[in-house]
Amino acid sequence: MAENSKDESKQSLIFTYGTLKRGFHNHFLMQDLITRNDAVYIGSFQTRDPYPLVCGPHGIPYLINILGTGHRVKGELYSVSARGLSRLDELEGTSNGHYERLPVRVVRSQDEDGSDPEEVEAEAYYAHRSFGDALWKRNLLEGLCEFSERENGKHVKRQDRPNGGRDILDDVRLFIASSAAK
Repeated sequence: MAENSKDESKQSLIFTYGTLKRGFHNHFLMQDLITRNDAVYIGSFQTRDPYPLVCGPHGIPYLINILGTGHRVKGELYSVSARGLSRLDELEGTSNGHYERLPVRVVRSQDEDGSDPEEVEAEAYYAHRSFGDALWKRNLLEGLCEFSERENGKHVKRQDRPNGGRDILDDVRLFIASSAAK
């Protein structure tokens, strides 16, 4: 029993780069976690190393686990409880192969006083390995350094997607199979 209590009090550092960021569509979940003391906003961070960040079907952002390719991605860092992590995993579809939560090294955006940026080990939600590489190629090996308001304007909320009964993984496969955007 004590072990369960210990696990429940464990905090994880989660790097968000897309719709979970402040001001974006899914931030309501982060706000709820903060209200319930299941998350704390730490600050603006970016990946230490370059990674591909692309938009897939419905304007959904995907970080792709190809270290050293793409850009250093800007985002936000949160400390999240085990209960909060479970809710994030559910949103991100980790159990159905949509995203997978993997380690990432991130650095705090350089302080105005010019001090060295803080570097920490966190986790991020990456495009699942079953389609990540293909999604990167579908985007012509061109990525973003940040999911911004511009990209967010192309994001289609889950309830507004014309999917005809398809799940998101079917939409990802159709997106990859379609011709690349010019």
